[in-house]
Amino acid sequence: MDKINFKNKVILVIGAHPDDNDFGSAGTSAKAAKEGAKVFYLIATKGQRGGSGKKLTSEKLARIRDKEQQAAAKVLGVKKVHFLDFFDGELVADLKLKEQIVIFIRKYKPDYVFTMDPSRFYYKNFGFINHSDHRAVGEAALDACYPLARDLLSFPEHQKMGLKPHKVREIFLSSFSPEEANYFVDITKTLPQKIKALSKHRSQFPDFKPVRKRITERAVAIGKKAGVKYAEGFIRLKLR
Repeated sequence: MDKINFKNKVILVIGAHPDDNDFGSAGTSAKAAKEGAKVFYLIATKGQRGGSGKKLTSEKLARIRDKEQQAAAKVLGVKKVHFLDFFDGELVADLKLKEQIVIFIRKYKPDYVFTMDPSRFYYKNFGFINHSDHRAVGEAALDACYPLARDLLSFPEHQKMGLKPHKVREIFLSSFSPEEANYFVDITKTLPQKIKALSKHRSQFPDFKPVRKRITERAVAIGKKAGVKYAEGFIRLKLR
């Protein structure tokens, strides 16, 4: 298994809702942070619709989920969490979303971008539909990395903000199915951090035990593919 040296690298993890980044790559984020990388989270919405309490408003839920995500990021060693001002369930991979992502790519100049795989509408083996926000943020992130953040004439007004074009070296798409992944990260030592981080999202998991079980079983399945105890799998794109 090809191992990346994360020391002194900058990583930008892009998701649609609080907990997305933690489900997809929290073990890798924790590992990278331990090895000396600077990890930043960019989240498009505050998950304003991800609740079922009768007295819960979108505004209150957004505040709750913001705090939960900040607590989870602290567990992982994430440097900073940024939220964009989009509404849960309404993400579209348009130029507005892409530009906002480009701004953070040009700001942090990441070596690696981790985001969601926009190509899958559903996962028949797991019995769920891939949320439209997941697809939108994944598509927008890919387009932001290439060609938008790279090209001087894409959003030239950014230069007045001190933001210069940046070429992302590699992109990692979170893969839920081991057979789809072409790159694996050994998270045997950081799976406990991933589980602890996810447990901070209390508004989403009234009973965390099934989540713990599911995450562990997935890490085992991907680990078998990688030849380690626990792993996360990704579709790795090396940009030319």
